[in-house]
Amino acid sequence: MLKQTPSIHNLAPRLTLTQGQHWSHQRLLAVASQLSMLLICMLIITNLIITLGERRLQEEWATQRYSELQTIGTLITDKVAFQQFRTQLFAKDELLKQYLKNPTTAQQKKLQESWQELVQHIPELLGISLFDPQGNYKFSTQSNFSRDALPPSLLETSRSMGGRAVYTSPLEFVPLDGMLEPYMYQMAWLEKPDQGSMGYLIAYDSMVQMLETIKPAFSSDKSPMLVLDTQGLLYAGMSNLAPLANMPETLGASLRQSNPALWREMSMNNFGQFHGDEATFVYLKVELTAQQETRRQYFLLSYIRHADIAARFAQWQNIVIVAALILTLLAAWVILLSHMYRLQQRSRQYSIDVANGLFNSDIGFILANDQARIISANARASEWTLVPLDEMTDRSLQRTLCLDDVTHAQMMDQVYRQGEWSGELSLESIGGPTLRAQIRQAPRVGRGLPHLLVTLTDISELITTKQQAFLSDLLCDNTVATALTDANGKLIKVNPVFDSLMQLNGELNHDLATLLANDIGNQWQRITAQISMQGQWQGQILCSPNLRHSNCLQATLKGHVAADGEINFIICTLEQAADRIHGAEPRNYVPHRSTILLNLSDLERYFTSLAPQSRNLSSLLLMDINPEGMLSHMSDIDQLETRQQEVEVQLLLEIPASYQILHWQLGKIIVILPNTDATQAHHFALNTMEKLNSNGLGEGITIGIAGYKEGQTLEQYLSNAEIALKRAKQNNDQNIGQAFTRHQP
Repeated sequence: MLKQTPSIHNLAPRLTLTQGQHWSHQRLLAVASQLSMLLICMLIITNLIITLGERRLQEEWATQRYSELQTIGTLITDKVAFQQFRTQLFAKDELLKQYLKNPTTAQQKKLQESWQELVQHIPELLGISLFDPQGNYKFSTQSNFSRDALPPSLLETSRSMGGRAVYTSPLEFVPLDGMLEPYMYQMAWLEKPDQGSMGYLIAYDSMVQMLETIKPAFSSDKSPMLVLDTQGLLYAGMSNLAPLANMPETLGASLRQSNPALWREMSMNNFGQFHGDEATFVYLKVELTAQQETRRQYFLLSYIRHADIAARFAQWQNIVIVAALILTLLAAWVILLSHMYRLQQRSRQYSIDVANGLFNSDIGFILANDQARIISANARASEWTLVPLDEMTDRSLQRTLCLDDVTHAQMMDQVYRQGEWSGELSLESIGGPTLRAQIRQAPRVGRGLPHLLVTLTDISELITTKQQAFLSDLLCDNTVATALTDANGKLIKVNPVFDSLMQLNGELNHDLATLLANDIGNQWQRITAQISMQGQWQGQILCSPNLRHSNCLQATLKGHVAADGEINFIICTLEQAADRIHGAEPRNYVPHRSTILLNLSDLERYFTSLAPQSRNLSSLLLMDINPEGMLSHMSDIDQLETRQQEVEVQLLLEIPASYQILHWQLGKIIVILPNTDATQAHHFALNTMEKLNSNGLGEGITIGIAGYKEGQTLEQYLSNAEIALKRAKQNNDQNIGQAFTRHQP
């Protein structure tokens, strides 16, 4: 039996594998070594940053604490100086002087009570004692201090300093309430007028209380402050925390014995820093008194534990660790991505010959890679994009299709999100056609981004047809003389009625502002602004000399707003203005009274020249032809002036010869009616409104009537008429109002 030939299908998985991504042993070893080196480097860098950060924090703390020690040293020195001054005040006390002059028991008790009150009100003052000139104890406040006689050496030192100087003792201990209290005392020499000695006054001050008063200058309780003398003995400390193992634990203990290295550093310098194994120390030598005979020097020492520094830096340490971890992960991801990118670049081997058959058609095809760079294109796509076929390879799709950055970004985003994009592309900027483009993703091979297949169709004729149809629709939307212009009034298309009316003879090289120069040419900017705000402008214009008719035309300019909100077209319609309804009386004859005053001063002279009886029995009629909302549909002030002229002409035709008209302001007319009472004036107003209504001029007109009172001025007369006009506007049933009128008896 013959052996069967293996099927081709068995080769398919192998072909797929050969075209896919393969991680070789060498590449896996390279990735593992790079990740290991990255991990080691990040551990070293993180540890270094944490160590330097803690060291930097120690240095910042030491600098801050040294500044605080300087402040505290200055405050202690000032305190001691103030205590010396206070001791001098105690020595000059009037009660003490009285007692020294008259040492009775009453004076002594009074002095002791005064001292005791001082001790109670001054926390750092422990007590006050008085000694006689030989140094023997006399009396004091209640205290635990020694009552022994003063040593001769102290008396000699005090006398050598002078009567006004105060002797300050070194720090000593005294038991108070079962605890040692560090203190110092100041001794003042009580001097007679003949410079003889009257005794000695001693004030005892607590060092602990003194430090408590300046404690707010210290920033932290966790960093204690110790006071030591020049021999290393501990006299005071401000922390309740457990001291370090190599620090003195009790008052009077020696730093020289517990921490020799630190004491050696302090004894050789007056200030500085010392970094130990467990803490960082800052010290400063201060001098409490400036006298050469009684110089008192002490060390202020403070420290902070390295554990506290680490605790303060713990938050930043966590941030550094998290940041290092994130950077490590990002770097590892970049390493993996770089290797995957190399594998993809090597694995992407497409055969373009398979798709050559698709390109041999009348439709334009472009094949681009994932970076939107052209791999291949057919002749039709080259013809429509105006790019030679041999130059299209490796050319960007954006440049070939003349796309701006925003359109290209939106297009590619939609392609990769939805798999397809379609739209119209205009190549008019380079003299090309308008194309219908469809961009879709080609079948994906591997795990990379897919290629792009672009299909192009020429739709220039379709676009032109649509544009012509759109313009025709705009033009045919009117039944009268119509013209279509651009935003600047340039004619684009006109219908035959407009062409005949304006005698263009098919010539469109005109604009509306030129054709209607006498009517709207000087108002074109205002008209276009009104079209932008309200959508249209409407007004009556007179035909230019080249028109067939001389009647007034009604012009309507309507704007067409594009998608971006700007006006791109204007439709202009011209139609014959509607003839107004005339009354039975002819309008072409000259009225029997044609004088219309233009200034209020002329009317005032006319009113003054009237006979007193005619003036006293007169009425004033104020007519408003411009109510609210009238301009909104008339849209032009010129039309309001024209309407007012027509109303004034109608009034001239109707009023008696003795009445006088004043063109007061735009929209308001004044009529003086001599020898006319309120009833007659009201009948005249009614007849006038009927005439105006019959002629189509009575819309929205209101009339106010006022009667004259003897002694009034024309201004007061007019004010009363304005009040009547307001009443007429407020009354919805009638448009005639009266105020301050009187009737004939």
